[in-house]
Amino acid sequence: MIKLFFDIETIPESESLRSEIETTITHPKNFVNPERIHKWTIEERPGEIETRFRKTSLRAHTGKILCIGYIKEGGPEKYEGVLTGSEREILEEFWELTKDVEQFIGFNVIEFDLKYVWQRSVILNIPPTKDLLSNNNPTHSVFDVMQEWDMWSARDHISLDTLSKTLGVTSPKSGGLNGALVYDYFIAGRCQEIFDYCLRDVVATREIYLRMTFQS
Repeated sequence: MIKLFFDIETIPESESLRSEIETTITHPKNFVNPERIHKWTIEERPGEIETRFRKTSLRAHTGKILCIGYIKEGGPEKYEGVLTGSEREILEEFWELTKDVEQFIGFNVIEFDLKYVWQRSVILNIPPTKDLLSNNNPTHSVFDVMQEWDMWSARDHISLDTLSKTLGVTSPKSGGLNGALVYDYFIAGRCQEIFDYCLRDVVATREIYLRMTFQS
């Protein structure tokens, strides 16, 4: 079986979103004291604007894919790498890479990565080579490590960092970078560090998958 372990990193689609947020955000209606309103306006509002702007990276209609890390194995050779470039190039390469893939494996890929990839493909009018999200999709074609670990419980899910440490796997966060800092690294021009981090996520996910399926 040809398997693809993968992970995506995303950023806000446009800086213009910050301005849009700034023009629409107002202080809470229960702020009636002038001093409280002043504190909100001067001290708290800028931070709230930035927080909301960063969160735009988590939705496909306001964010975009910066890179996709992957490990592909099960065929004659094992491949690993990070897809970079324009988002269109990344998605076109991803769908080309997955033409013969029989199982997609990742951490929280059903609720985030796969959905995000599909939605951005729709937005950019890039036809997928796999129908992964339809009701007719066989569940065995996707192995979501997070969901499988939690046995599809609706409770709070474990993080990749915590699960890595629990199983004695090197955490991808050990280098100091995590998802919350990706945009900071991006605007600082430290993209290679983001790409390396993305691949570390994939490596850790693969090791956890092997432990969970008793292959290591």
